Amino acid sequence: MSTGLSEAERFARVRLARTDKVGPVTFRQLLDRFGSAARAVEALPDLIRKGGGTGHTLPTVASVEAELAAGERIGARLIVLGETDYPEMLAALDPPPPLLWTRGDVRLLARPCIGIVGARIASAGGQRIARGLAQQLGQAGHVVVSGLARGIDGAAHAGALETGTVAVLGGGVDDIYPPDNADLYVQIMERGCIVSESPVGARAQARDFPRRNRIISGLSRGVIVVEAEIRSGSLITARLAGEQGRDVFAVPGSPLDPRSKGPNELLRQGAILCEGLEDVERAFNTLRTLREPEHGNPFDGAPDELDEALIEQVAGLLSPTPTPRDELARALGVSIGTVAAALLELSLAGRATLLAGGLVSR
Repeated sequence: MSTGLSEAERFARVRLARTDKVGPVTFRQLLDRFGSAARAVEALPDLIRKGGGTGHTLPTVASVEAELAAGERIGARLIVLGETDYPEMLAALDPPPPLLWTRGDVRLLARPCIGIVGARIASAGGQRIARGLAQQLGQAGHVVVSGLARGIDGAAHAGALETGTVAVLGGGVDDIYPPDNADLYVQIMERGCIVSESPVGARAQARDFPRRNRIISGLSRGVIVVEAEIRSGSLITARLAGEQGRDVFAVPGSPLDPRSKGPNELLRQGAILCEGLEDVERAFNTLRTLREPEHGNPFDGAPDELDEALIEQVAGLLSPTPTPRDELARALGVSIGTVAAALLELSLAGRATLLAGGLVSR
């Protein structure tokens, strides 16, 4: 099967993605700076040293081989950014996740998807609504994406089992959480698709769920919130969906139920009221097409070697407030490419934080 990447480059991308403190923003910028992950991996130790860091945490070849072998043992499939099967909707994110582990039918990821999320401790009525919506959406040709949590997530997956559903996990693709959804997990693996950004064998931790939520919304043309309290992961998913240019739908509920406060607040903020399939279809008929954005290389014009004094000058301009890199370039009278290269080195040394949209903070 042709993936669009050589085996060596594919392996290097996994290694780069698993490097400590190399998140999606830094991963994308390293590819832009060096043209390939293989060259980036080779350059990384020197970059960290020059930026003022001590040592580096590039994973060993053996540890990456062990992760790939663990996936092979359970029949999981790895999809790396840049491969032909990488989902188009995720590729449109700024920045996309570097890799995805999958179990099941990966073809579902290329079909029109919609997320359904909500409270773990959901009402019987809320679960019925989620299950019915998922069934309607599936019969209309949509793949339902959710997070395999208790309550609304589980009901949404159950409603879409016949037509196609994707479960995005916080832990590895073999981490069945919660354990009482084990039967549902098996059914999704056999008839749908399980997806995770985490290594095979990893157990879900709190820090993994925002990344999980970002993939749920990123795969989806829109996200429906059925029940959710004001401070909940479901509202984080809705916020991410809005930031990603997806539609946000909310099912209204009784003001007497705290689980309705989340959807009702989303409606106040401009979410689309959702009572059934017709509301979703109406919104999607006017939805702009989401495609992978034209990706300019921020390192155009950057020198191969940076003056260490310039790197320190850039570091001196940083603050906790996110700053656009073109503003830093103007302040120093140098090209944006030169500043981007200096910021990359500072971030790898732990002295700067690269953010989406060309922003950086200290």
